[in-house]
Amino acid sequence: MADAQEMQDGKNFYPDVPQSCPEFLLKGSNSLDWGMKNRLARIFSPDNCRTVMLAVDHGYFQGPTTGLERIDITITPLIQYADALMITRGALRSSIPPEMNKPVVLRSSGGQSILKELSNERITVDIEDAVRLNATALAVQVYIGGVHEHESIGNLVEIVDNGNRHGIPTMAVTGVGKELVRDAKYLGLATRMCAELGAHFVKTYYCEPGFARVAAGCPVPLVIAGGKKLPEPEALAMAYRAVNDGAAGVDMGRNIFQCEAPMAMIQAVRAVVHGEETPEKALDLYHSLKSTEERSQYAQ
Repeated sequence: MADAQEMQDGKNFYPDVPQSCPEFLLKGSNSLDWGMKNRLARIFSPDNCRTVMLAVDHGYFQGPTTGLERIDITITPLIQYADALMITRGALRSSIPPEMNKPVVLRSSGGQSILKELSNERITVDIEDAVRLNATALAVQVYIGGVHEHESIGNLVEIVDNGNRHGIPTMAVTGVGKELVRDAKYLGLATRMCAELGAHFVKTYYCEPGFARVAAGCPVPLVIAGGKKLPEPEALAMAYRAVNDGAAGVDMGRNIFQCEAPMAMIQAVRAVVHGEETPEKALDLYHSLKSTEERSQYAQ
């Protein structure tokens, strides 16, 4: 312990400089506690409040989806290019190296397969286990207009409350059944409800026309789902239009890991979201990186 007689008085108090506390610029998040802000700042870049999330949680209801048969082989190389990884706790524990330093958005709801009614979900991760896994955020599906709408809203509220107690933000995922139309009226309703019920950010679908209204009407950040596999030009164009219409980024899965050159594709998506490249230039980047990757594989 230092000797009290040897302690020196402080010198640099800067009395003429008012103490500052920079505003946290992520939409709707400035009043959150420090831990929440810190976790959100790991998911969304402080430079532009955008994110490229890699969604690989499909197996929780689809099983071994194409491209996810071996997460340890196909997904691990992609993580370096993602801002965050959306994944289940089982896949995280079994397949992701603990040295990974990217934030984890932990899938926390489930309970049904593609053989059953999709909206019939429950909470599947205890908050203490989420803490053990060092989760940066929790993800829960919400089925507005679905058969089990009420139960899924209850799941969201419970996860938000549990996360709030530990400083872990919640991402609500707007689930759309076969009967619901992904138009601006529906998505505006679903995303606004999720935010009003406490979600800190929301994953939803892009729609035309009207997505700018959806984004403006939601007081927290929106990230768009990639949805079904699209041709690369269409996926890049969708990402470009979404961020230009107010989305804070993307949470893509199949449009990356089911691509012929996943490593090239995720870098092209980053060029759109973070580099503000046009879809055409991003597609050129994709083809260039794909050719380099193929030559490298051939040389091996």
